[in-house]
Amino acid sequence: MSRSPSREDPLARLATTWLGGPVGLHARLGGTRWTPLAVAFAVTTGMFVLGVLQKVPCHGVGWPRESGFAFSHLCYTDVPYLYRERGFAQGNLAYLDTGNYPPLEYPVLTGVVMQVTAWLTQAFGSGDAMRDSVLYFDLTVVFLFACALVTVWALARLCLRRPYDVLFFAAAPVLALAGTINWDLAAVALTTCALLAWSRSRPYLAGILIGLGVAAKFYPLLLLGPLLVLALRTGRMRLWATTALSALAAWLVVNLPVMLLAESSWAVFWSFNTARMGDFGSIWYVLGLAGHPVKAVNTLSLGLFGLACAGIAALGMFAPRRPRLAQLAFLTVAAFLLVNKVYSPQYVLWLLPLVALARPRWRDWTIWQVGELLYWLAIWLHLSGSLAAGGAGRLYWLAVVVRVATTGYLCVLVVRDILRPSADVVRAGDLVDDPTGGPFDEAADADWWRGGRSWRLEPTERALHEEGVAR
Repeated sequence: MSRSPSREDPLARLATTWLGGPVGLHARLGGTRWTPLAVAFAVTTGMFVLGVLQKVPCHGVGWPRESGFAFSHLCYTDVPYLYRERGFAQGNLAYLDTGNYPPLEYPVLTGVVMQVTAWLTQAFGSGDAMRDSVLYFDLTVVFLFACALVTVWALARLCLRRPYDVLFFAAAPVLALAGTINWDLAAVALTTCALLAWSRSRPYLAGILIGLGVAAKFYPLLLLGPLLVLALRTGRMRLWATTALSALAAWLVVNLPVMLLAESSWAVFWSFNTARMGDFGSIWYVLGLAGHPVKAVNTLSLGLFGLACAGIAALGMFAPRRPRLAQLAFLTVAAFLLVNKVYSPQYVLWLLPLVALARPRWRDWTIWQVGELLYWLAIWLHLSGSLAAGGAGRLYWLAVVVRVATTGYLCVLVVRDILRPSADVVRAGDLVDDPTGGPFDEAADADWWRGGRSWRLEPTERALHEEGVAR
């Protein structure tokens, strides 16, 4: 059984006013093919259609590099440019072939996806690099749309008690605007499926999916931190070791062939990210624009993230009630983004599923999305030159600050929910432990932690809870 968002969420309740108000206590639900998953699929499709339509000005002219057309028309995406500028248009193989172009600076699994899409483009294309780059974008959109649907499906399975929480991902405006900027949705899908596998107590599969996610984008590796904290608190280190070793094995299966055949090309991703300084979207970039460049960005960024991880670990270990996995995962990924050397507009996609699991409140989600939308607009105007200097340039600084502040606002609320679990809507008034925690759900704490206290519902309490959910 599930709760009605129009009854339990103040903003959702307000939004239903024009429809006659929230669903009644005795209303008959069901009897329709429009299940929450079907609704989420439809909304996701609509968002992707809007995203494609938003790219039409660039699509029609083939994404020219000259004159900053894509920036000024707000339709930029990396996809067609990388097809033309990383050897794919010439028929070269990613990582293995070299030429008069920069080496591919992406993890191997993303490179494989790019390469397969390039082969399909060449099979059906005209041979003209500009026209084929548009076809390459179209084929990539199909792949990314499939990744978004997989993410929605996995989220729906994770949110069985609150099925409409999947709309926090499906209905996000940034899914339309940022979903096709790069290949991030592939890693998002793998990460969400890894969380689903863990929730079903399948640590081997969870580890494999995390390893594949890291082979596509670095950030899924961050899941191992929250899993480690909760494994320590529950004394289930063997499960964590199983997951970590499975992740390493899957990552090696993807990476080892390229490491052996083209080590220097394989290492470009790591050297590129180590060498870059404060870049777009980051607090370090704004400091540089403001005339206060930070030289030791690597050290400071890594140090701040380490401090944040230590704080999150302490929160997970010593909070009176063990936090939910999704809460710690959200805090860890958000901390990484807030202090990272670059905070690209599409990185918001990393947080979308985690917000749906960690803090499913429409008011807070809306505030966060507004901050992201303001930054999405500001970055393209900044790159086009409209917000590049003088007072206008400071508007871009402000957009970065607003984005950081709204993400930080969500972090504060999640921390508050951890410290006051009765206020956590997912825990339904402190009657549910961790619905997506898998082996951690209703598990007793380890003996070292205050005598190994356990959290379990008594049969009478569970019956009352299920009755409340049904209503």
